[in-house]
Amino acid sequence: MAAASVALLAVLLVISAHLPLGLTFSSTVPAFLWSSHLDGKKEMVDYRILSPRDLAKSAMNEGGWSKYLCSRQEAQQSKNFAFLFIGTELQSVDISRPSKTDPALIDLLKDSFSNSSSSLAFPYIVAGEEKVAIESSFISEFADTCQHNFETSSVALVGSCAVEGENFDKLQHFHSVHDYLYSRTEKVSDGHTDLIVLCPGGSDQPRSESSILSQLVNSVNQLGAKYTVLYVSDPHRSAEQLSYRGLERFLAEGSVGNVSAKATLCDGVCQIKSSLLEGIIVGIVLLVILISGLCCMMGIDTPTRFEAPQDS
Repeated sequence: MAAASVALLAVLLVISAHLPLGLTFSSTVPAFLWSSHLDGKKEMVDYRILSPRDLAKSAMNEGGWSKYLCSRQEAQQSKNFAFLFIGTELQSVDISRPSKTDPALIDLLKDSFSNSSSSLAFPYIVAGEEKVAIESSFISEFADTCQHNFETSSVALVGSCAVEGENFDKLQHFHSVHDYLYSRTEKVSDGHTDLIVLCPGGSDQPRSESSILSQLVNSVNQLGAKYTVLYVSDPHRSAEQLSYRGLERFLAEGSVGNVSAKATLCDGVCQIKSSLLEGIIVGIVLLVILISGLCCMMGIDTPTRFEAPQDS
């Protein structure tokens, strides 16, 4: 029994050493929701593993988006905007360790999360079972939650968003977002909140996500509008970006002549994998000690009957 358990653990160790790291650490992406005008939970972190549809439900219920998108309010002097930013650069591991990802984007998300009156973070978002774009899943879930109170005429798609429908306002370039927001604020408010979906990652995107998001927030502040932002990294596109970064790193290392010097370096991916293997080895050693101790205790024979003492 003990030998079989040790052999099984040894096989699992060998298999885990050959598994791709992305299967365990890089298959999840983060999401951040914040608003300076909604009264809600501040700096709340939801550690559950959520699908895009589950994240949309949490945004509607816990993040207060149902008040923005479902309830029709009276005409106000200030316009309300809800921004859904679909990123491609971040993985969950990029939040806790240095990486080659844009550090300005991470700092912007952390500052917005800390300095807003209502903020939520979702560190672990996985790809859903549906074979549709993540932005399409969000809009579909918003429509199902709001039912008849969700107006598709108040939805604008910016960039390379893959959402079917002809009733949406579509903007090809990100530099036209400010003009679009200005035109919406000039119109008389009908009580509906405009949903702006931004999907960077196209071939015509020369700027980084941090600059686009920062310019977007500055534009809304200049207009004096109320807004809430949901940033989520697309699991499918982020996985493709991670694969590209891994290939780029491999080519960069291969192009250097001194291969022995490069072989001694261990980046973040290498450190995470080494820590994983160290933990597995230590666990196997402790388990072997435990099984050996149990076997020794089971091997101790004690008499089942004691003879009565003889009277002298």
